[in-house]
Amino acid sequence: MYPRSSEPDQADGFERVANERFKRSFSPWFWGSLTAATTLHFAIFVYLPSMAVADVGSDPDPAMVVITPPDLDIPPPPEAIRRPAQPVISTVVLDDVLPLPPNTVLDGVPPLPPPPDRAAPDDLSDSPGFVVHTVRPKMLNQDEVNRVLEREYPALLKDAGIGGTTAVHLFIDEEGIVRNQLVKESSGHAGLDSAALKVVTVARFSPAMNRDRPVALWIALDITFKAN
Repeated sequence: MYPRSSEPDQADGFERVANERFKRSFSPWFWGSLTAATTLHFAIFVYLPSMAVADVGSDPDPAMVVITPPDLDIPPPPEAIRRPAQPVISTVVLDDVLPLPPNTVLDGVPPLPPPPDRAAPDDLSDSPGFVVHTVRPKMLNQDEVNRVLEREYPALLKDAGIGGTTAVHLFIDEEGIVRNQLVKESSGHAGLDSAALKVVTVARFSPAMNRDRPVALWIALDITFKAN
């Protein structure tokens, strides 16, 4: 018989040593892996956003009361507008000249009166009228007129304290001389009116002018008699 070799014994010794070494190193690896896994899951739950559904509440909105308007009577729709009739060409033949009925509108109407006679008088000095002028006449002998007024004042009226004003129309020619005089408005006393017509005969005026040309015209002048 061959002697038994010791190599298998040595191999078994190595296996037992390796097995023991693995068993001793298993415990630190196990607990280290468990700790790392726990830490990782904790970090996921803490730092990642929450997946929970937000609570929006379960209370319903308050009901809104809607007031409907009362029923209205809706008028019927308007009638359709009729289309205009299409023109039709007439077949009636018309004469070239149509007979016209006699005009009876003016029958029995009296003729119109003749137009009024607006002819100007032959002599402007006969009656007062307007004459175009740019410069009015001005009295030149006021003091002389005042003296004649005192002289022509009727003594009876003056002594009785009766006075008045007579408005007189004067026609003055191109030289400023009074050519005609008329009573425009009476003073109420015939004696004062007659005296006023005598007073104005002595009055002298500067001629009226229409631009650069002297003109004859009528003016109105008040003659006042005043008792002292």
